[in-house]
Amino acid sequence: QVQLVESGGGLVQAGGSLRLSCAASGRAFSSYAMGWFRQAPGKEREFVAGIKSAANIYYPDPVKGRFTISRDNAKNTVYLQMNSLKPEDTAVYYCAAARSAIITAQGMAEPRNAGSWGQGTQVTVSS
Repeated sequence: QVQLVESGGGLVQAGGSLRLSCAASGRAFSSYAMGWFRQAPGKEREFVAGIKSAANIYYPDPVKGRFTISRDNAKNTVYLQMNSLKPEDTAVYYCAAARSAIITAQGMAEPRNAGSWGQGTQVTVSS
């Protein structure tokens, strides 16, 4: 089991930027894919980005070109750089770690492939 702690959320105006961080502990970090999800009030949890390595990264269309996921294996940390933020990006953002080392960045789009979740960090984008 891996423990995940997110940070970096906050309030930002539309068009602004935020960088979220997720620190992991308790398991070999570099071998597992990581992902970011978000959940707005009254909506289902939505996949935002996944990363296995620098060569294996995956984004859904709503965030492609605006969000960038990266990881620093030396620091056991995954990041989500969010640019050109929109009010519809407002949500609680969750970090997730793959339940198996064979799961790819694309596989992280399926919540059932996440074995551990962070507590979430609120992102609010004002118009």
